[in-house]
Amino acid sequence: MGGTGSACVSDEQEPPAGYVRYPAGKVPEQVGDKWDMYWHTHTLDKDGKIIDAPDAG
Repeated sequence: MGGTGSACVSDEQEPPAGYVRYPAGKVPEQVGDKWDMYWHTHTLDKDGKIIDAPDAG
């Protein structure tokens, strides 16, 4: 949340503190795909709303 970093966790695990799962339908499948590139410039706020990433510029 609030940044463009990511971490891989299995479906059985909870994301580390400060991370959330990607919204349904907006999950990157491989490096460089549409959603991977999208999440370089977008993030989620504390309410789960998609916003422009503050460090995207």
